[in-house]
Amino acid sequence: MVLERQREALRPAELESPEPGPGQVLLRVHTCGVCRTDLHVVDGDLAEPKLPLVPGHQIVATVDAVGEGAERFEVGERAGVPWLGWTDGECRYCRSGRENLCEHALFTGYQLDGGYAELAVADERYCFPIPEGYPDLQAAPLLCAGLIGYRSLRLCGDDAARIGLYGFGASAHIICQVAAHQGREVFALTRPGDSEGQRFAVSLGATWAGDTEAGPPEPLDAAIIFAPVGELVPVALRALAPGGTVVCAGIHMSDIPAFPYEILWGERSVRSVANLTRRDGEEFLTLAPRVPVQTTVAEYPLAEANRALDDLRAGRVEGAAVLVI
Repeated sequence: MVLERQREALRPAELESPEPGPGQVLLRVHTCGVCRTDLHVVDGDLAEPKLPLVPGHQIVATVDAVGEGAERFEVGERAGVPWLGWTDGECRYCRSGRENLCEHALFTGYQLDGGYAELAVADERYCFPIPEGYPDLQAAPLLCAGLIGYRSLRLCGDDAARIGLYGFGASAHIICQVAAHQGREVFALTRPGDSEGQRFAVSLGATWAGDTEAGPPEPLDAAIIFAPVGELVPVALRALAPGGTVVCAGIHMSDIPAFPYEILWGERSVRSVANLTRRDGEEFLTLAPRVPVQTTVAEYPLAEANRALDDLRAGRVEGAAVLVI
């Protein structure tokens, strides 16, 4: 499924089979998660994607062939492809262990063709082995929803005992389980009236679930905002205890409105999460089976990618949407 122009539907297309270059693997795609970032690319919130583009960056596949010098994966082995597809390894961010901020990074399903297809190629250095015990369908959301959620949780701080999750979609439904496993109290905050989302959150280990207007019943040590809604930043700040942190987990968010300094005072902070590092992936994919994280997925055939995007846009997906190729 190909994006020809932003703000238009994807179209089905027959493309030439890609060939793996040096250090690359040719992948036969089994499943690909549908991420809100895909929506931002399709809807034009993220500027200047490669066009035409095959979207998708939560790829679960088997290795069909390897390029020259590629030796991390054997043919037939499962591999997962995340958002971060390549870094230069030389800029000051890469040299300081912050490759997620690489000045020349390339991203899967944005500057690199992704997994809304039967075949894909990827730099093997940025692929991950898929943990045993996860079928292809359930593994796909781990590769972005899980990874970004995990990085967001880490940035809350190890001593954050009470964590609020604003927006309970693909990332939150995974990271709720991780936070509960770590012994933290999780407060899930959904849109007013979303009783099903609140029920879902409690079933996954949330201590409490309610809506963003009412707010949590006690002060939070940290809050992660998964919904791309800037108005939630001051809402979350008001719910924080002194010293708490609001982590904005999305790659795009609507404008943050002005707010009084008094809700930031008390050594509260607001920060964003940008992309992921390979270390994040290695740590999370080791942790996920130990929890164990269970992903809830809505399955769509590849040809219905536009319907999956529409359902995600409209908030009709419980858990994560996944394309089956």
